[in-house]
Amino acid sequence: MTRVILASASPARLQLLKNAGIFADVKVSGVNEELSEFLELPPIQMVVALAKAKALAVASSLKGDQLIIGADSTLEFEGKNVGKPATSDEAFSLWSSYRNKSGILYTGQVVIDLSNGAIAERVSATKITFADVSDEEIDAYIKTGEPLQVAGGATLDGIGSPFISRIEGDATGVIGLSMPDLFEMVTSLGHSWYKLRQIGSAL
Repeated sequence: MTRVILASASPARLQLLKNAGIFADVKVSGVNEELSEFLELPPIQMVVALAKAKALAVASSLKGDQLIIGADSTLEFEGKNVGKPATSDEAFSLWSSYRNKSGILYTGQVVIDLSNGAIAERVSATKITFADVSDEEIDAYIKTGEPLQVAGGATLDGIGSPFISRIEGDATGVIGLSMPDLFEMVTSLGHSWYKLRQIGSAL
């Protein structure tokens, strides 16, 4: 019986899996995302490197017939990687600069088949266009705490969803886990998606 392990503490990623009928166990990797070896990489390379590091860290402590999912997201805005804002002031500065502008949200995903060591990796890229949000709205949004918990300080599945006026690409990738990519990765490793769903429903 193949079990699914999510190497991420993100409740949004876990919820995306649950919504699709996949019931995963969560094991947090403990990987330091602030290391220069990651931050100095271009966005596409960075999210894959971090996703892989997380998946490998969790895989090293496990054995058996399991699929390990690692993921990481970043927003590329005006040529810079934007992770989770560290402070409210940083979040306010970001949202002030976002108004009526666009960025690219990258989500890197790595799946490790622990039974044979096979690895699949993908990156989703979605263009996000932000609304013209007032200072008052930004301040109120930051006080909810949500912007400090998500890449780029923005997400589609929360309080700030009205402030994203348009996306071009995969919505689930913006939330934290590209489900179309994950389906293709799982099947490329020789696993049946519906059987993974059956495992969850039997628990």
